[in-house]
Amino acid sequence: MASSSPPPSLFFLLLLALFAATASCLTCTTQKLTDSNKKLFSNCLDLPSLDSFLHWTHDPANASLSVAFVAAPPNPGGWVSWGINPSGTGMVGAQVLAAYKAEGTGAVTVKTLDLKSYSAIVPGKLSLDVWDMRGEEVRGVIRIFATVKVPDKAESVNQVWQVGPSVTAGRIDRHDFAPPNINAKGVLSFNGSQSGGGGGGAVDPVTMKKNIHGILNTVSWGVLFPLGVIIARYMRTFPSADPAWFYLHVGCQVSSYAIGVAGWGTGMKLGSQSEGIQYSAHRYIGIFLFSFATLQIFALFLRPVKDHKYRYIWNIYHHSIGYSIIILGIINIFRGFSILHPDQKWKSTYTAVLIALGAVALFLEVITWIVVLKRKSGKSTKTYDGHNNGQSREDPLTI
Repeated sequence: MASSSPPPSLFFLLLLALFAATASCLTCTTQKLTDSNKKLFSNCLDLPSLDSFLHWTHDPANASLSVAFVAAPPNPGGWVSWGINPSGTGMVGAQVLAAYKAEGTGAVTVKTLDLKSYSAIVPGKLSLDVWDMRGEEVRGVIRIFATVKVPDKAESVNQVWQVGPSVTAGRIDRHDFAPPNINAKGVLSFNGSQSGGGGGGAVDPVTMKKNIHGILNTVSWGVLFPLGVIIARYMRTFPSADPAWFYLHVGCQVSSYAIGVAGWGTGMKLGSQSEGIQYSAHRYIGIFLFSFATLQIFALFLRPVKDHKYRYIWNIYHHSIGYSIIILGIINIFRGFSILHPDQKWKSTYTAVLIALGAVALFLEVITWIVVLKRKSGKSTKTYDGHNNGQSREDPLTI
């Protein structure tokens, strides 16, 4: 008896059509929204984070901006928000409209928030005029409609948007601080060129400071310091490189420390300016890293002569701290990448630099051992002194 079920190819086509239909709903161009006067918005924008969308119309005649912000809260009882920051590019100072579905009635409530700091998220009168403010919820997605006053002859505004998990007693609770939440900001340009989040465009001052912090620490602990270790470990094997290797090694490490101090200082400054955002692991690793590096600088002044009976203790101290700095530095650099969320090319570039340094170190390790073993095999007697109690002098593979 022939089966009446459709062939597998038909199921595949139906599934593909369903996926295409779902995907098409996730762009602003498929959302035909209207403002309170039943007029279609002139422009729309797929915002670069939090699966959010903005429909807008700018009227230069009366310096107004009519918007419809569309986003889904992370939980059914959560909230969404959109706003303009007239004084900066981040959340602090933003004039925000927040909406959530009221418990019990099911109606969408829209509140105004004057965000004076990350920890002070309370309702307040906006510094901007706002009218025609309303909200609605459609299949779990919340829409905020409003018209706000913008500066005369303004060509752009700094916008922010956000979603949060819950509302407690009519007050919105704190949102997550994952990269998509942190990057929920940008420039809304009335001439059509947009920027925001992970996209291009102007970089705000806070992000610029974060970039500087990341570059300084990557160059310091991620490149210069390992290079200094490579120079010390392998160049000193060759007598002709003495004492040049020592000065190159010290120059690399001192330069690394100086740049690292600047990077550590910018990181501490950023932390003090962002009391609501904390990356504890990144911060604590940075503190340990800076402390170890400071101890390593003292090693330069505490370094005994080669034949000193306590030289081996200094070697243990110097080597263990040095390799700890390399490990902590690389770990914290990659943690910084996950926080700053830069373009993939930057992470790929640093990974390539690490691979190159590792390949050079591996090649020199092989060459050095060949040289050392040949040198030892060519000697008929060992060199002794009174301080080593019959033991060979310091191995050329130690720093």
